[in-house]
Amino acid sequence: MNKPFLVDAHEDLAWNVLVFQRDYTRSVAETRRAERGSPAVQRNGDTLLGWPEYQRGRVALIFGTLFVAPRSAAGALPEEVTYATPEEAHRLYWQELDIYHRLVDEHPDKFRLVTDRHGLQAVLDAWEATGRESGPVGIIPLMEGADGITSPDELPQWWERGLRIIGLAWTATRYSGGTRAPGPLTADGRALLRAMADFPFILDLSHMDPLAARQALDLYEGPIIASHANPAAMLPGVESNRHLPDDVIRGIVARDGVIGAVVFNLFLKAGWQRGDPRKAVTLETLADHIDYICQLAGSARHVGLGSDFDGGFGLQSAPAGIDSIADLQTLAEALARRGYGEEDIAAVLGGNWIRLLQTALPEGG
Repeated sequence: MNKPFLVDAHEDLAWNVLVFQRDYTRSVAETRRAERGSPAVQRNGDTLLGWPEYQRGRVALIFGTLFVAPRSAAGALPEEVTYATPEEAHRLYWQELDIYHRLVDEHPDKFRLVTDRHGLQAVLDAWEATGRESGPVGIIPLMEGADGITSPDELPQWWERGLRIIGLAWTATRYSGGTRAPGPLTADGRALLRAMADFPFILDLSHMDPLAARQALDLYEGPIIASHANPAAMLPGVESNRHLPDDVIRGIVARDGVIGAVVFNLFLKAGWQRGDPRKAVTLETLADHIDYICQLAGSARHVGLGSDFDGGFGLQSAPAGIDSIADLQTLAEALARRGYGEEDIAAVLGGNWIRLLQTALPEGG
């Protein structure tokens, strides 16, 4: 019996290509050798993503992010992915979306852009074809922080180019309060949400301040997710608005949304800091976060994976037992030890995201 499909709802491929020229058609080992001692490793750690590892892990789908940051809050981020004006943000976000288009155009046997249910099914069918042990990786574009959308009137252009998921915040944007910058939805944010619902785009609550997330849950009529966020209750003593309070988790569940657990030690264990031993955090720790959401939701229907791999951290900040994306398949063993059956495990590893996309994406064909 094949392993279940793995779906990862948050991977920062485009900015790594833009800044470090990472080649995700290579293996993890090849990239690590090529980047040894380079700025890519110093700034972002050793990669966790590569084509052979996607195949070994049966990674059928990823949400490929468009990520740039306000220069005023970017910290040590490379200047290539920072902006000072909405016009600069627009140019950079569009440049990253073009990177995904080039990736699928140049490597159609390896990657496919998924923008509708027809394309989603085509990717799944390719994996399930008789005798196939591998298949193409479907990429669903996700915008992290919406400052690149200069006005709601621009949304048709983004939709036509393949964008399907929008998160209003990283830190604060002109649309919403965000990580390390608390605040509500702004008037512009409310207007953007009303326009997004006409398509509808999938709204990603990750990085939104809890106040803004609560307001969006009340206001937004389209599909809602948190692509990469962990429960705040599992990180006692951590003073941060980055993690999900229980009421926001319940709100996502009530909207039949899905939450992607982040596979980043800093977000898995209170007190862990960059440079600490990896062995302090394991896949059991990740399973604890997933189990917490399942217990709160009353089922395994509303949680998946949103690793955030290569998103400002690498191997050095991933749980012990993880050498690459492929090793997330071993999460099945940790969940089985908690009493989860095969059907629920398959749902957590990828099935929940697939189910959501089968209703949230346009039909296509």
